[in-house]
Amino acid sequence: MPLQIVHHPDYDAGFAVNHRFPMSKYPLLMEALHARGLARPDALNTAEPAPASWLKLAHAADYVDQVISCCVPEKIEREIGFPVGPRVSLRAQLAAGGTVLAARLAMRHGIACNTAGGSHHARRAQGAGFCTFNDVAVAALALLCEDVARNILVVDLDVHQGDGTADILAGDPRVFTFSMHGDRNYPVRKIASDLDIALPDGTGDAAYIERLATILPKLSAGAHWDIVFYNAGVDVHAEDRLGRLALSDDGLRARDDIVISHFRALGIPVCGVIGGGYSTDVPALAARHAILFEVAAGYA
Repeated sequence: MPLQIVHHPDYDAGFAVNHRFPMSKYPLLMEALHARGLARPDALNTAEPAPASWLKLAHAADYVDQVISCCVPEKIEREIGFPVGPRVSLRAQLAAGGTVLAARLAMRHGIACNTAGGSHHARRAQGAGFCTFNDVAVAALALLCEDVARNILVVDLDVHQGDGTADILAGDPRVFTFSMHGDRNYPVRKIASDLDIALPDGTGDAAYIERLATILPKLSAGAHWDIVFYNAGVDVHAEDRLGRLALSDDGLRARDDIVISHFRALGIPVCGVIGGGYSTDVPALAARHAILFEVAAGYA
């Protein structure tokens, strides 16, 4: 069975090429996956919009209604970083639905990845930081609500701290949130995860992997996880313009491999989402995101 990949062409909401959020990375990622032979017909699954009932498990009902009806207050739009029109609204619903589907596929096949997702700054009451809905929180709570899973681990290795995920899932003993991120980076005001590790500027491959390798056994000893949501943000890369860390392509590959191999060796399903990545060289950025899928395919 090939790696199961979830995608939708409307993950690209059609932003201007000079927008700080490089929306064109989504179709370019699919081109990269086709070029690598990973986007086979028997591997591709089409995301469907998450229904409001799923979204309201993670977010305030009035905020969900505002996004779906495209009437988000301007103040919140400014915090998100772009207006929430019909294409952005649809994209947010699709990305959340895509992560739910990827999670279901992971539980069936052992591993699956969404070609979007990782919108970890969206909090319960509103979006922020280029994140409209928090797809991982939505998916985790949907699985729990349906009793498909009872113990869930979130491993967030995006360079930015997963404040929104921590906010939504705070106090829920069924989900453990772990974020390893750059210390001096967005958000300025962190919201505590169950475990946070803040790294100094300039952290490179060796120090990063060494620190991660010491944490993973502790995470797997904490509970028997029914599924792991893995946010594989590539903004930890040395060439990322918002990152401040210094991983190489090889470092990204080693990071993804150590995470996926650790949990798959224990028989724990892994649902991968791509997280953040910001570069004016968008084809190079898409190639970095493709590393997650290349590594994951080795465990499918």
